[in-house]
Amino acid sequence: MIDVGLLFRHTVPMLKISDINYSVEGRPLFEEASATIPPGHKVGLIGRNGAGKTTLFRLIRGELSLEGGTITLPQRARIGGVAQEVPSNEVSLIDTVLAADTERAALMAESETATDSNRIAEIQTRLADIDAWSAEARAGSILKGLGFDHAEQQMPCSAFSGGWRMRVALAAVLFAQPDYLLLDEPTNYLDLEGALWLENYLVKYPHTVLIISHDRELLNRSVTAILHLDERKLTYYSGPYDQFARQRAEQRAVQAAAAKKQQAQREHLQAFVDRFKAKASKAKQAQSRVKMLEKMTPITAPEDAARVVFTFPTPEELSPPIIAMEGGSTGYGDTVVLKNLNLRIDQDDRIALLGKNGQGKSTLAKLLSGRLDPMGGKFTTSTKLRIGFFAQHQVDELYVDETPIQHLMRERPGEGQSRLRARLAGFGLGAAQAETEVGRLSGGQKARLSLLLATLDAPHLLILDEPTNHLDIESREALVEALTAYTGAVILVSHDMHLLTLVADRLWLVKDGTVQPYEEDLQAYRSLLLTSDKPSGKSKPKPVRKQATRDELLALKANVRKCEQRVEKLNEMSDKLAKKLADPALYEDGKLGEMEVWQRKYGEVREAQDRAEDMWMAALEKLEKAKV
Repeated sequence: MIDVGLLFRHTVPMLKISDINYSVEGRPLFEEASATIPPGHKVGLIGRNGAGKTTLFRLIRGELSLEGGTITLPQRARIGGVAQEVPSNEVSLIDTVLAADTERAALMAESETATDSNRIAEIQTRLADIDAWSAEARAGSILKGLGFDHAEQQMPCSAFSGGWRMRVALAAVLFAQPDYLLLDEPTNYLDLEGALWLENYLVKYPHTVLIISHDRELLNRSVTAILHLDERKLTYYSGPYDQFARQRAEQRAVQAAAAKKQQAQREHLQAFVDRFKAKASKAKQAQSRVKMLEKMTPITAPEDAARVVFTFPTPEELSPPIIAMEGGSTGYGDTVVLKNLNLRIDQDDRIALLGKNGQGKSTLAKLLSGRLDPMGGKFTTSTKLRIGFFAQHQVDELYVDETPIQHLMRERPGEGQSRLRARLAGFGLGAAQAETEVGRLSGGQKARLSLLLATLDAPHLLILDEPTNHLDIESREALVEALTAYTGAVILVSHDMHLLTLVADRLWLVKDGTVQPYEEDLQAYRSLLLTSDKPSGKSKPKPVRKQATRDELLALKANVRKCEQRVEKLNEMSDKLAKKLADPALYEDGKLGEMEVWQRKYGEVREAQDRAEDMWMAALEKLEKAKV
C-alpha cells in the first residue's frame, strides 16, 4: 500500500528571479541579479537607500518591464501590497477592509440576487470554504491590532487623517491574505504598539511575505531570511537580520584578507620582474612571473561604507531639575487630557514614552516642549532651558524649493558658508546634498536636515517623536551613538524597539489620563501588549437565551442537512482520489507532472473536508442550543 499522506507533500511553486537587468535614467539598479524565494517564507529585503528595493517590488508586481531576465511566479498567484492610503470617503473602516477580499465581496453580492438553486449551493459552498462568515471578526481583529477600537471601526474613512488611513490600507491587505504580501516600510506609519502587533501577526501569516524595512527588531522577530540588494546583485541569506549581519561581516573580513594576501603576492612577483627582467640569466623566470601576474584574477577588497554620522552640539550644564511638575494638568480648550502629573526631568535623563495611541503621548510632548500650556498645578523650568523638538510633520513642512544650505542661512544668517556646510556634513549631508532642493532629497536626507534644525541651538532637552522614520539601519545606529554621547536630556516616542532599548533608561507609561513610571523593562511591556487582548479565562454570566421560533428551527435543520450533504460529497471525492493515488501506474516514469496534479487535488479536498466537518458540527451545535 502507498501512504497517501506522504504523497500529498508535493513541491509548491516559488518566486524565482533570474538574471534580471533594469536601469533608471541610465543608472543600472540590477545587473544579472538572481534569487529564489521559497514558498511561505518571510523575507526581509534590505539595501542602501536608493539601491532599488521599491523598484524590485514594482517589477515583481509587473508595474515595470524588465530590460532582461525573468521573474517567475506561480500561476494565478495573488500579489498584494499597500500602494497608497484608502480614499477619504464615507465607507466605514470595517467595510473598507472587508471589501479587500474581492472574491468574498463578489460572492456575497451575488448571493443576494442569485435564483438558480445549483448556483446558490455553489456560492454557499465557496463562502464556507473561504471562511466568509468569520470575516467580519477577522477584519475587526486586524483593525484593533492596528489601533482602531470597535467604535472607530464603524466610522467613515473621511473621519481619519492620511496616516491613519494608511493603517486602514495595511489592514485591508492583511485581511485579503494575498499569496505574496509585499510591504514597503509598513512601520513608518505605526506607533510602538502597532509595530509590535504587526511583528507578531507576520510570524503567523500563512503565505509568503517580502518586507522592506529598516526596523531591526522586525527583521529579527518576523522574518526567516534576508534578501540583500548590494552592488546591483541579490543575495539570499537564511536567518534573521542579526545572523545576516554576522555572516556579512565574516564574508567581508575573509574578502579583505584575501585581497590583502593577493596584493602582497602581486607586489612580490612584480618586484622580482622589475629586478631581473634585464638580466639574461633570469629573463625566463621573470617572464613566467609576468604571465602569473596576467593570469591572476584580481580580488577586490570590500569598500568601506561611508560612515554615517550625527553630530549633536553640546549644551552647557544646568542645575537639576530642568523641568518639574506637581499636580499638573493639560489639554485642549476646556478638555483635560492629562492630569495628576508629578514628573521631574534632569539633564542626564533618557526617557521613553509608552502608551497606546490616543492616550496622550503627543499631548505630553507638546506640554514639555512649550507648545501646549499647563491648565493647572505647578510647572517649573530652568530659566536658561533650551528645548529641541523633532516630529515627522516638521519633515513634511520643510521648504521643498529651497536647499539645505538655504534653510540654515535663514536660521543662522550671521554664520559663514563654510561653517554652515560643516554643520550639514555633521549630519551626513555632503556638498552635493547641501545644494540640492529639498523636494529632490530622499526621505532619510530630509529627516537628517530636520534633526539638524532641531538641535541647532544645542538644546538641553531634545524631544524626538518617531525620529527613525525614513532612516536606514546604518543611520539608526548612528543616531543611537549620537544620543548616547549627547549631554542633554532625551524624550523619545518611537516604534523602534532597538532604539528605545539602547537609548532609554527610564520608561513613562501614558495611560488613563495620567503619566506614571513604568518599572518593568521594554520586553515586559512587549509581552503585556501581546497578551492584553487575549481572553482572561474568567467565566462570564451566560445571557438569557430567547426561545427559537418554528421558522428559525426549520432554517437551522435545513442548514444541518446541507452541511451533512456537503461532507458526504467531499468524502466520496476523497475516496476516489485516494484510490487514484494508490494506483502504481501513476508513479511510472514520465508521469511526475500528472502525479503532482492528483496530489494537489487530494490535498485541496482533504482541507475542504476538514472545513466542511467543522461547519457541520457548528450547525449541529447551533440546532441543539436552539432546542433548549
